[in-house]
Amino acid sequence: MAWTKTYDGAEPVRINKWLGQSGVCSRREADALIADGLVSIDGEVVRDAGRKLEPGQTLTLNDAATAQLAEGITVVIHKPVGYVSGQPEPDKLPAIRLISAGTQVGPGEVPGDVSLPPIGRLDEDSRGLLMLSSDGVVAKAVIGPESDLDKEYLVRVTGDITEKKLKMLRHGLMLDGRQLRPAYVSRMESHRLKFILREGRNRQIRRMCEMVGLEVTDLLRVRIGPLKLDNLPEGKWRMLTAEERDALIRGGQAGS
Repeated sequence: MAWTKTYDGAEPVRINKWLGQSGVCSRREADALIADGLVSIDGEVVRDAGRKLEPGQTLTLNDAATAQLAEGITVVIHKPVGYVSGQPEPDKLPAIRLISAGTQVGPGEVPGDVSLPPIGRLDEDSRGLLMLSSDGVVAKAVIGPESDLDKEYLVRVTGDITEKKLKMLRHGLMLDGRQLRPAYVSRMESHRLKFILREGRNRQIRRMCEMVGLEVTDLLRVRIGPLKLDNLPEGKWRMLTAEERDALIRGGQAGS
């Protein structure tokens, strides 16, 4: 499926720079697509890697270009407690160990020797939705500097939950000397909260709760932007679908 978007900036911009800022691909990938004749502006194939996009012009990546960009692999895991998302220490279990034919749900081939780094972190003592991917476009859409995708967590805590504490969690806390972005925090049950964040500081929710006298006893991530954990069993994984990939990329561009 071709990708098309009209440039609405005020000044001319190089094609590779704009595609990179839009989270579609890296500048190097954009240059390769232009060299292969897979990029057009207002219906005219672009041959010059230095070509600039003028305000109001429409850029299109044809079907072959989008297929080429989608060659990366992304898997969706329901990570259990006890696994680390990143490079582990010798005594830790990496989430990539969960990827096998026996733990797969749905269609798709088990990834071979391809490197699948995590997209974002999920602490060892937390569980839920985690993506591992060799797709740089998806990674940029989810954790790139211009991404505006939110993440949703269900959090069980101990301690007294008061309106004052909820107000502090929603707005006003600082971590490591920096103000946190406003968060959506609501009470679901007596000791269960829902958090929706647009940032991912180190152990952010646990540290936020500690600052208001609450202790997290369970943390489950259930959503990253449009991608939901749904009924994927704990310890299982599946392939990201093409539709989910497109939705993540579109969502990651929303704030740019």
